[in-house]
Amino acid sequence: MARIRYGARDEAEIAAARTASSKLPDIWSTGVVAVWESDPDVVAAVLPPPLKPTGRPLVRVNISKVDLPGYPLGAGSVAVAAEHGGVEGWYPLVMPMTHERALIGGREVFGEPKKLGEVEVERDGLVVRARLARHGIAFVEVRGAVSGALPLPEPTQKTDFYFKFLPAVDGSGFDADPVLVHCVRNEKVRKLEAVTGDVVLRESMYDPVADLPVRSLVEITIGEKTTDQQGRVVERVNAQSLLPYIHQRYDDPAQILDGPPEGSA
Repeated sequence: MARIRYGARDEAEIAAARTASSKLPDIWSTGVVAVWESDPDVVAAVLPPPLKPTGRPLVRVNISKVDLPGYPLGAGSVAVAAEHGGVEGWYPLVMPMTHERALIGGREVFGEPKKLGEVEVERDGLVVRARLARHGIAFVEVRGAVSGALPLPEPTQKTDFYFKFLPAVDGSGFDADPVLVHCVRNEKVRKLEAVTGDVVLRESMYDPVADLPVRSLVEITIGEKTTDQQGRVVERVNAQSLLPYIHQRYDDPAQILDGPPEGSA
């Protein structure tokens, strides 16, 4: 009988897929990173408990193109500085991806707030322009000119915080208590340059990062780096505490309250 592609895979196939995914080579990306100080009250307001603000109300945008063979990927994020349990890191509010594969893995495994979107990184000589766009709106744009090379940082670890959850089938909350994930990224940089420029935030009802104004620009850089990541669940989160924030994950907040129509199959 011909192979039934929706049928169960055997143990050897599952083991081979797991082995292949654990032995990926270094994948390098070229990206623009901008960091700024914003309004401390706004940064605090977007952090679901138990996350807390750090000593500086920082916002970071990362806009990258990733050199996947035969599968070039655009990847971005807008995140605010946060702290949990003595660990300082970043809480991403939105992570546009240009391909579904990157979106599904991040959302389902780690709880990353990924959405399909447009990601562009352009360099013409010294002139740099990078943007994140969804629904026809470039809600973040970084532009400027390269002003010189920077010393390469030592390999470092950075932590992102995610909430992993499943909306309830009946639209009443969650199917189980959400979990807080610490995702640790090991980062190596092989090229880094400073950029003199600015950050433009445009109004979008879907991605309202314009609420995080640029009070003081800290830095803009363009560089080449590779990262790997490992996540771990650090605690279960009170469902009622997280519920007011889960609209951050969706374009239409009503979507998480949609129950199945009566009589649907």
